[in-house]
This record gives sequence, structure tokens and C-alpha cells, in this order.
Amino acid sequence: MGSIIWSIIIGAIAGSLAKLIMPGKDGGGIIMTIILGIAGSLLFTFLGRLVGWYAEGDSAGFIASILGALVLLAIYRLVKGKGASQAIKD
Repeated sequence: MGSIIWSIIIGAIAGSLAKLIMPGKDGGGIIMTIILGIAGSLLFTFLGRLVGWYAEGDSAGFIASILGALVLLAIYRLVKGKGASQAIKD
């Protein structure tokens, strides 16, 4: 139970920092920010295991979680219909 709460806290912080680095009108509120951070951590954990950075059972660190959240936020904005140049202007 403690690791789930810890994941939510780290996810909220990582997602918030990603939105701070890439500001814009994304909507979704705090719940989507937490999900963004948690999903970013999962993404970079998966990618890190593929390239050999993390062993089985290891997970991405805090910085990697933020980078993963940034990648997911950029993908979300591209899929949403904003071009990359428009996403940067917001």
C-alpha cells in the first residue's frame, strides 16, 4: 500500500514539473497530472529495461519520470491536434 501512495506522490510531482516546463492549456486537472507523471515513470522504466539501464525490478528515477511525463505530454499535444509549433507558443 505504501508503494502505491509513494507512486502517486512522485507522479503528482513529476507531472506537475512536466506541465511547469511545458506550460499550456491541457485540462484534466490534478488527476490527469498525477496520471501523466505515473505513466511517464512507467514509460521510462520500460524503455530503460529495453536498453539495459534498469535491471528487472528496478524502476525509473525521479528525473526519468519527469522526462517520461514530458514525452507523453508532447505526444498528447500532437495527437490532440496542436502542431509542435503551436504547443510551444502556448
